[in-house]
Amino acid sequence: MSRPARRRGPSVRLQLTLSYAGLVLLAGALLLAVVWLFLLRYVPDQAVTTPYDDPRAPYLFIPGRSDLWTAFWPKAAAVLGFLLVCGLGGGWLLAGRILAPLGRITEATRRAAGGSLSHRIGLRGRDDEFRELADAFDGMLARLEAHLAEQQRFAANASHELRTPLTITQTLLELARKDPTRDRTRLVESLYAVNTRTIELTEALLVLSRADRRSFPREEVDLSLVAEEAAETLLPLAEERGVVLETAGELAVTQGEPALLLQLATNLAHNAIVHNLPEGGSVRITTRHEPAAAVLSVVNTGPHLDPDLVDTLTEPFQRGRARTQQAHAGVGLGLAIARSITEAHDGTLALAALPTGGLLATVRLPTARPATG
Repeated sequence: MSRPARRRGPSVRLQLTLSYAGLVLLAGALLLAVVWLFLLRYVPDQAVTTPYDDPRAPYLFIPGRSDLWTAFWPKAAAVLGFLLVCGLGGGWLLAGRILAPLGRITEATRRAAGGSLSHRIGLRGRDDEFRELADAFDGMLARLEAHLAEQQRFAANASHELRTPLTITQTLLELARKDPTRDRTRLVESLYAVNTRTIELTEALLVLSRADRRSFPREEVDLSLVAEEAAETLLPLAEERGVVLETAGELAVTQGEPALLLQLATNLAHNAIVHNLPEGGSVRITTRHEPAAAVLSVVNTGPHLDPDLVDTLTEPFQRGRARTQQAHAGVGLGLAIARSITEAHDGTLALAALPTGGLLATVRLPTARPATG
């Protein structure tokens, strides 16, 4: 959409200069007017000549108002002219000094519009309006740069993840074409598995995109009911892997989109079930109400985790070392989606490695209303 054509007006510096000069001129004119009115109180309408007791000047001449005006206005005009010149010159210099930070901000904006997000204004000096604007702009550039870098990494990872099943499919089809005697049942099973993984990855990307856009209606949602529904959905998987799945907690109401919050709880619980002990593992999902937050916690047993590894688990396509070959390992977006959904609901997701092994995931979302018993 093109911008409408606009006629260029005078610069802000020129406008400020004229304003300063006009103010100085007005103040000078008012001062001269006050002086003129003050003089009029002591000057008669007409000139007066009166006898004066001085041999050197026997008569005293008192000028009238017309004589005073004749003597006053040239000097007043000269003073006003001097004030005008000083106002214009001083106003131009002062406006230039005041607007200098604005020029740096404008230059940084142009560079950002041209695609350079690494530039920073770095404005020094006192904490005035321009400093606040420059700091806010630098902060925005930093966030945009980080977001762009994250999007580029995500796009590269997503392209790689999508390319892998497509390459496998292409290879299987080429082998089937070159070898007509190949077992078609096995081929169909392989293609089905690859296609299922591609669908899961695509659906995960769509959920992640939906959460990032934050374009969803909000309503009151009880996290305790969400946790129970997620546990019921994942109970067959937990039984298959020999994991004890438990839910407990109290009413914890937040504002959000029910389907996304269910996806959040399901992803956390699924991750806790899949990455657990080979035997005798457990997963516990709890909810609680805090004064300013509705809290959902998922804790599981499992191997000891490196804290540095835990910090990367919410990045897209990060499954952790020695995890990618497990069954039901997922597409590497479970915790990334959980983080995006949490942030889209103005909450926080914290992961912590437990000293005894396993992981504790804690979600805090803004509470909708005080919990009731």
